[in-house]
Amino acid sequence: MRLDKYLADMNAGTRKELKNGIRKGLAVVDGTVIRDPGYALSGTEKVTYGGREIAYAAYEYYLMNKPAGVISATEDSRQKTVLDLLGEQRRKDLFPVGRLDKDTVGLLLITNDGALSHRLLAPKKHVDKIYFARVTGRVTGEAVDRFAEGVPIGEGIIARPAGLEILEVGEEFSEVRVTIHEGRFHQVKRMFLAIGHEVVYLKRLAMGPLVLDEDLEEGAYRPLTPEELQLLGVD
Repeated sequence: MRLDKYLADMNAGTRKELKNGIRKGLAVVDGTVIRDPGYALSGTEKVTYGGREIAYAAYEYYLMNKPAGVISATEDSRQKTVLDLLGEQRRKDLFPVGRLDKDTVGLLLITNDGALSHRLLAPKKHVDKIYFARVTGRVTGEAVDRFAEGVPIGEGIIARPAGLEILEVGEEFSEVRVTIHEGRFHQVKRMFLAIGHEVVYLKRLAMGPLVLDEDLEEGAYRPLTPEELQLLGVD
């Protein structure tokens, strides 16, 4: 890996800033000043920049409580993305694992670990994705049965059987918990529309063993804990 990329990945500065700094002698590799931004590293060296040791982490993992109004994308010229919430000094290979609709809030994992993303998103893995939803109308036991059977959601697609738990039923709205195992476009909303209800609020609570940290305010994020990484099977 190039020395300037190594340092940029670890948020030591922008590539332009780092190239200038390296040429000025701010980078030291195994005790030797290196002035070539393209100097090749194997990953075992001790690297300091501006007198600060910079240890390399191949992968990063963040738990975000996604707010409404931002999109689950790596970049967009017109709309704010979840990566914009991480700030400009974030490493450039991060991405959200799966998508939440713009108006949906809750748990979102952001990482650069493609293998983990595949394990969590592949339909064949049957990873639970749990949501809290507020929907119009009175949800009954019939809806629970319909979800368990698999609901047609348009375009010839039948959503896989899903769990539906009724939490509260009012005159105008019902509150429910939904468990799905796939992640089709607007899936939860389309499932409810298919049985005559409209989702007015949707929040993801969990993905596999990863549970939303309720201490995180909407828009906030934090690194995963060692315990959470262990639950995800990450060394």
